[in-house]
Amino acid sequence: MESAVSNTQPTAAAGIELESEDGVVRVEPLPDDRWRISVHPTQGVHIHKDLWVSRYPLGLIREIHATKGLYVCDEIMREENPRYVEHYLRHEMLSYVEPAAFRGKRILDFGCGAGASSVVLARLLPECEVVGVELEERLLRIARLRAKHFGLHRARFLRSPSGDALPESLGSFDFVLFSAVFEHLLPSERRTVLPLVWSHLNPGGILFLNQTPYRYSPVEIHTTSGLPLINYLPDRVTLGIVSRFSRRHSGQVSWERLLRAGIRGGTVSEILGILRQHGHPVLLEPRAEVGDRIDLWYGGLSARHRWLKRGIWAGLKVTKAASGRVITPSLALAIRSAIEPSCARPQPRIA
Repeated sequence: MESAVSNTQPTAAAGIELESEDGVVRVEPLPDDRWRISVHPTQGVHIHKDLWVSRYPLGLIREIHATKGLYVCDEIMREENPRYVEHYLRHEMLSYVEPAAFRGKRILDFGCGAGASSVVLARLLPECEVVGVELEERLLRIARLRAKHFGLHRARFLRSPSGDALPESLGSFDFVLFSAVFEHLLPSERRTVLPLVWSHLNPGGILFLNQTPYRYSPVEIHTTSGLPLINYLPDRVTLGIVSRFSRRHSGQVSWERLLRAGIRGGTVSEILGILRQHGHPVLLEPRAEVGDRIDLWYGGLSARHRWLKRGIWAGLKVTKAASGRVITPSLALAIRSAIEPSCARPQPRIA
């Protein structure tokens, strides 16, 4: 089997095949320096995003495949498709804070992965310094190659020495992005990592925590592709149901693996409860023209099954009117640090 990096350049004119244990990725040249990338998994392997046309250079495509395997289309789309990461960041950050407020500020993109979110932030907010932090060096390599490809001089990437520590001399930030991260932390990690990141936020700074599924949604779609009611069942029972009925996780899957995949989501009370032990978090509301957090959730949805989503929106509004509780199927929060500069702050572990 030939590795993704060892394919020779002369084959590029006719296209190349990148092989892995789970299938083959075909990369075919198109006009205007574009590439058609198609994923062909082996039988029984499910890949949600299996086709994309990209302007990435061939070398970068091959590097991404070497790191992400059959998820190469998904990873490239995260940055190139404006309806993917860019849509969420634009909608879920700028609905709380005007773009002008970011000018000249520092943004920490915690858990930046292969850098798609950091690159998008640097493009949306070009006058900001964006610092991406990630634990895995293999993902940081892709992030740095992306930044180099786009010539992003105000975006840099640092490796965390461990899962409960941040890079030395990281400094403080005006904004912190905690995007699609919280749900993947184990319960004990949530109580450690979230305060650690919070400790690097300037007084009056804002933590954006988004793309996290609501812990008690009637249907679990993030990890199991739509199993109903399992969010209300005991862990052991949930594990058995997922092992038996989920297309994504079949057979002898462990509970820790499911937790790491994000099966239990999060709640506003859980997040604020953790932060209150380390400061004075203030939950913000979206800008007036956006509405409340229910409107924010609804406004970010696609037009597919609009009638159903409209019905859910109406039900959530009724729940708010009757109980005062704001519930959304996914969390998109902005939390301001109200700690005074003179107050003592927890000291982060620096490795």
